Parts: sequence; C-alpha cells; structure tokens
Amino acid sequence: MSEVMRNFPNEFLWGGAIAANQVEGAWNIDGKGISTADIATYKKNLSKGDYAKHNAVDEQQIKDAMASVSTDEYPKRRGIDFYHRYKDDVALMGQLGIKALRFSIAWTRIYPHGDETQPNEAGLAYYDRLIDALIEQNITPVVTLSHYEMPMHLVNKYGGWSSRQVVGFFERLCVTLFERYKEKVKYWITFNEIDSIVRHPFSSGGIIPHRFENVEQAVYDGLHHQFIASAIAVKHCKEIIPDAQIGCMLTSLLTYPHTCNPDDVFAAHWNNQFNYFFTDVQVRGAYPKYIQRYFNDKGIEIKLEEGDEALLYNNTVDFISFSYYNSFVTSADSEGLETVSGNTMGGIKNPYLPVSEWGWQIDPLGLRIALNNLYSRYQKPLFIVENGLGAYDKVEDDGSIIDDYRIQYLRAHIEQMHEAILDGVELMGYTLWGIIDLISYSSSEMEKRYGLIYVDQDNDGNGTLERKVKKSFSWYKNVIEDNGL
Repeated sequence: MSEVMRNFPNEFLWGGAIAANQVEGAWNIDGKGISTADIATYKKNLSKGDYAKHNAVDEQQIKDAMASVSTDEYPKRRGIDFYHRYKDDVALMGQLGIKALRFSIAWTRIYPHGDETQPNEAGLAYYDRLIDALIEQNITPVVTLSHYEMPMHLVNKYGGWSSRQVVGFFERLCVTLFERYKEKVKYWITFNEIDSIVRHPFSSGGIIPHRFENVEQAVYDGLHHQFIASAIAVKHCKEIIPDAQIGCMLTSLLTYPHTCNPDDVFAAHWNNQFNYFFTDVQVRGAYPKYIQRYFNDKGIEIKLEEGDEALLYNNTVDFISFSYYNSFVTSADSEGLETVSGNTMGGIKNPYLPVSEWGWQIDPLGLRIALNNLYSRYQKPLFIVENGLGAYDKVEDDGSIIDDYRIQYLRAHIEQMHEAILDGVELMGYTLWGIIDLISYSSSEMEKRYGLIYVDQDNDGNGTLERKVKKSFSWYKNVIEDNGL
C-alpha cells in the first residue's frame, strides 16, 4: 500500500474542540451578560442518563439564577478559567501539535443582552487575543457562532429563537465577527448540533417549554429561524470573507434496527431520515417532502416569510461538520427490552457493543457507517468536530494519568475514519472532544472527563486548576506527527 493510502491527507486538520460556556468561566466580567448556560445547575446523585432533569428549567430556577452571583451552584459560570489561562492552555496545545482548535464565541461577550446596536469591545478584544495566540502556535481557528448558549435577555424578552426578531440580532453578531476576524478565521460553523433544539429546547434554542401553549410548534418555529439565520450567516460570510469556508453541524445519531422485522427496520430508517432532515435543509437548501408529511401529521405549520425559500436555496453550506459519540438501536415495540442512554438520547441496548462508564455505547465501526452515509447523501466535505470518551480519570501517586481506555477509544475511531477515507469519503479533519477537561454540557459535572489535558477541579469546584498532561496526550501527539500512520 502506498504512503498516501496509509496516511491521512496532507492537509488534514488534526485538532481538538471546546465550547466557550464549558471552559471560559469569567461569566460576569469585562461586560459579559448572563447566558442560558450560566443558569445551568449541577444536581448531585442523578442517574447517569437522567439528562432531562439535568437540563430542566422552571421559573423559580430562572429567578434565583438571575439574582445570584454565585458560581457554586452554576458550574459553567466558573468553567476551567480558560478566560484567564488561555495563553498557557494554547501553549500546551501547541506542544501537542494540533493543527486546528474548534471553539465557540460567547454571544454574551459580544452583545451582552443580544439586542444592543454596538458590540462590547472588551469581549472582542478577548477573542482577538485568543485567536492571535492560536495563530502564533500555528493552530487554525475553527469558530462556532452559536454553541448551546444565548443571552438570557433574549429568552425573557423575546422567547428565545421562537421569535423571528432574534434572527436579526444573530445576523448583527455574525457580521460583527466576520468583519473583525476576516483576515484570521477561515473556517466557521453556524449552529452547534442544530438538531438538538427538538431534544432540549432551552439550552439549544432559549425556549422555555412551560411558557408556550404549544411547545412543539414553538420549537419548530425556533428551528426554522435558526435555518434562516444560518443561511444569512452563510451569505454574509461569503460576501465578507470570500476565501472562507462555512459549514453546518449535526449530531450524528446513527440508528440500527433491533431485528430484521420490517417494522423495526422502518423505525430505524425513520430515525436516520429524521436525523438527516437538518442537514437536508442546510445542504440541499429546502425542506424535504418527508418532513412536510411529518409536520402535516403533527399539525405543525412552518411560517415561511417572503424570500425564505430563496434564501435557504441560495445559501447552502460548504461542508458538513458533525459530532459522533455512539450509535443507537430502535424497535417498533421496545416494551420489555433493556435500554441505555447516551448524548441526551436513549435507546435499546446493543448486546454487541461495550458501554462507557456513563452508559454510552461504544461503536467505532458506526463512525465509518455514518461517514459513508453522509457522504453518499450529499457529496460534500465532512468534518468530525466532536468525538471522545467521557470517563473518570485517576491521578497516580507519581502525578501521571494512565488513560489507556481513552487511547483505545480514540485509536479505534481514527482507524475507522481512515477506512472511510479509503472508501472514498472526503474528510477535512478531526477535532476530538474536548482537548482539555471541561464542564460537561449535559450534566454540568467536572468529573466526566474527556480531555488529553487534566484539570485539577472536582464537581463542586474544589481544586487548584493545575493542568497535567495525560498518557493520551503523548499518544495523540504521535498520531499527529505521523499524520495518522
């Protein structure tokens, strides 16, 4: 086999990924406003899969959070203090040798309430410094415009993304960022896991369910507004930064049938097709026919304004980025079958797959299947921007962290990525989640660790915040140096 076939493409973007609301901390300094992530609480002693309770919000919680300045109950407010420690953290990433860092920009640092007409210069200056630090380390910035947070002011005053007015506020944010960073950032992603609004409307869309008479309609209103906002972002990006690439992002929820019973096969088919709905709109530029039937059956009406269809059709994305952690199994009749959960979703246990300490099914071959399915459907470049293993890590007496289980997980998935490339899939890069330990999105806990860099902090915020490299750090460094060889 030739060297080209054995290695990954020469321009392959090996990297890591983080999100502002899970690492930065500094939640109320330098003019930053309060975001939806800032009211997410850590609740002890919930079962590993009980994400609904982790992410539930009620009026009392919102009232208490808006009045509180504490970080004890709201872990995302403290993060891992990346806001103040970014230089050292980026230097460590430079030692690791990553080619790209996917990160998000906190809306509330740029427009604290979301509806201001002028941006907060202190927030922009922070991202100036971060981006410059990355470039100094030869790390390519990959910026996500919206990653599970928005100003609480837009939630309380407008109803979050259920309001069409929010599209204009987001457009202002995008134009501000494109103009500011047009010379330095050439890779952009519009919405992180845009499909997630149907599973967790608040964290993904600022939609508080009990405030709406018909929450399902509100969710799909919000989704439509995000589709429109994404298309507007694509349009502005291409006008302001002609040499940039801008993509969408999907949660890959690959689903297998429980049996070969045609009813089970169709149930899995529908789950997979529904997962593709979100990319169909952003890649093909129109709502697919199958989702129109779904809306009719549900009594959901998408309010298309004049020009919406043309906007979606004429401003499709350049690439498809996605997260992949695990696969799922479904049945037309799941009564009595053992179930598992993972990545805020649930399904039937797959007896052929091991599970992580958090109950997520580990399926490297599923990544190859997902890559082939997406590429066959769209023939667009793909970018894996999240993949990793959440696990407990132990610091040994000598200070080392021997995370062979993480190396095994990453190796198996990278091997299947290479197989997909040999299959003919055009794969741009791989930014594993998360390059450094961070606050969990789903449960706001710290001890579910993904990083190759350990952060000394526990679930209650105790610790020195000292950084230590894990065994997986050296392993991934070698992978990058050998370009996957």
